[in-house]
Amino acid sequence: MILMTETIIEQIGPDLFRTEIPLPKNPLKATNSYLIIGKERNLIIDTGMNREECRTAMMDYLARLDVDLEKTDFFVTHLHTDHIGLVDVLLKENAEAYFNEPDAEILRQENLWELVCQLSAQHGFPVEEVDSAIDAHPGQRYSPENDVNYKMVEDGDVLNYGRFELHCVKTPGHTRGHTCLYDPNLKWFFSGDHILGDITPNISTWLIESNPLGEYFQSLDRVAGMEIELVLPGHRSLIRDHNKRIQELKEHHRRRLDEVFSIVIKHGPCNAFQTASYMTWDLVAAGWEDYPLMQKWFATGEALAHLRFLEVEGKLKREISEEVMYFYAQ
Repeated sequence: MILMTETIIEQIGPDLFRTEIPLPKNPLKATNSYLIIGKERNLIIDTGMNREECRTAMMDYLARLDVDLEKTDFFVTHLHTDHIGLVDVLLKENAEAYFNEPDAEILRQENLWELVCQLSAQHGFPVEEVDSAIDAHPGQRYSPENDVNYKMVEDGDVLNYGRFELHCVKTPGHTRGHTCLYDPNLKWFFSGDHILGDITPNISTWLIESNPLGEYFQSLDRVAGMEIELVLPGHRSLIRDHNKRIQELKEHHRRRLDEVFSIVIKHGPCNAFQTASYMTWDLVAAGWEDYPLMQKWFATGEALAHLRFLEVEGKLKREISEEVMYFYAQ
């Protein structure tokens, strides 16, 4: 470990480093940013948010390792601002920023937040709180300020940096285009937010025709079949037994599905916001009314993802009443 004034850098292996980019007042606490040092070019995997604390930590990280940004490319695992936020600040004119098309398509939508606002109201989020939730959303506040000319990668594409042969692995679920990197020689897997060790990835949606939890299960099964000795996630600690963690994640969501189904059986037709208010959450609060606004927001999106999965499985149906969508048991 290399101790620095404000930043700790961990050398994971030859030419591979990790630092935690802080996420102040955020339950995630920090984003893992990985740096591969190559003879000709370097690669940074994920960056942190576009906010002063993240920029300061990132610049300290790069300065301490004497990284030349003119010779540094970027890989972004998915669209969330804690992974993509600093790309436009760091990217030099002749450098590459690798990204995926499904997530890029979302970011290109000019009316994205208007659409999210409409959808959240449709799923029961209180209309009087929607604007405040949008204003407080990290994706609204800390995303890149400028457009980036990303180089799109597809499943199976290979990026070579230093001793690393990085194969792109599409793992939709956490986002539509979430993409991991896998080195089949080292058997190392840069998982972004697909597999996390100390926390469970948020699987949520506002789009009723999507089924992110179904996609997530499929992506977990795909990765379970790979030879992996070390998972390098987007947050918290490294993972040595990926199959064990995958089973834990699947069991977590199966318990969630059972809970959501029981809620609908007990309370009758529920919208996503109501369902979230009945679910159990790992938060210290007297009750749902005392939860922070953004936690209610993410909880509602997660509740909808589970309701939608149960609908696809044929266990629930939906109806619209006064422009709000409700789910009820068959």
